[in-house]
Amino acid sequence: MVRRYRFAILGGLLVALIAAGAVFAQGPGPGGFRGRGPGMMGGRGAGVPLGALDLSDAQREQVRQLMQQHRQQTEGLRERLRAAFEAQRTAADAAQVDPDRIRAAARELADAQGELAVQQAQLRSEVLNLLTAEQKEGLAKMRADRQARVTERQQRMQERRQQRQQPPQQQQ
Repeated sequence: MVRRYRFAILGGLLVALIAAGAVFAQGPGPGGFRGRGPGMMGGRGAGVPLGALDLSDAQREQVRQLMQQHRQQTEGLRERLRAAFEAQRTAADAAQVDPDRIRAAARELADAQGELAVQQAQLRSEVLNLLTAEQKEGLAKMRADRQARVTERQQRMQERRQQRQQPPQQQQ
């Protein structure tokens, strides 16, 4: 039971690290990053569902070590990202609009986001290299299933939008 709990925590941390790159790669929507919640990360993203892959104790330990190394290696980068986000927000919210300052802050934020995305991709690659062929097959199936659910959900949403846009039918 303790192993499962510990493993669930490790898996959750890995998902959070990988999700951060996906969130930042998308960039801000209308209104910037405001409203994304604590830590600017927003909701969850798609990572490696380690809890469903039945990792061995040795694999779990290797994943834990990789995540710890990654956390230490990216500590300065994450601080740079927070500072860049704050600089962009401050520049955009200034009473006197300075386009050059806003652009410079946005470039710094994009650079930091890009570097973090690279670091997270490297971590993900290292974790995937620890998996057996069977675990990789299971992961591929989970991803395909998830993509099918996403596609189905998008189709339902599109159908609802189209139904709302159609004029009401006349009654006879």
